[in-house]
Amino acid sequence: MVLAALQAVQDAHGYLSPESVQAIAEYLGVSQNEAYGVASFYAQFKFIRPGRHAVKVCQGTACHVRRSDLVLEAFERELGIENGQTTADGEFSLERVACFGCCALAPVVVVDEDVHARVRMTGVKRLLKKYTGTGRSSEKLVASESDN
Repeated sequence: MVLAALQAVQDAHGYLSPESVQAIAEYLGVSQNEAYGVASFYAQFKFIRPGRHAVKVCQGTACHVRRSDLVLEAFERELGIENGQTTADGEFSLERVACFGCCALAPVVVVDEDVHARVRMTGVKRLLKKYTGTGRSSEKLVASESDN
């Protein structure tokens, strides 16, 4: 029951706030520690409010070999946050992901639901500009190395 309730709240709000964990515990008649213990056991649960735009950088084998670590570092520098954090203005959150299964497109970055292929650290600033002030990007797949 606790797991299902945690999943339902995260699906509705995008993360689990301390207040929501407390409310779930009270509703189910379990301790707040028990509810938090279940939530913290599973990697699927987030405890920080996600940004309006979710930036996910693949760190799978193919992406790693093509230096996705440098791409992640470039996002951290540009956004002023680290993996797992959200910018102070709530605009972007940054997440390191194990694999998207798009190995032929490595290194891959997904922003919201938009897949960006062959991203280079030098293209990070330009990629972020597509998501600031104008809402979601109209491009679903950016495959050109020259564009990144």
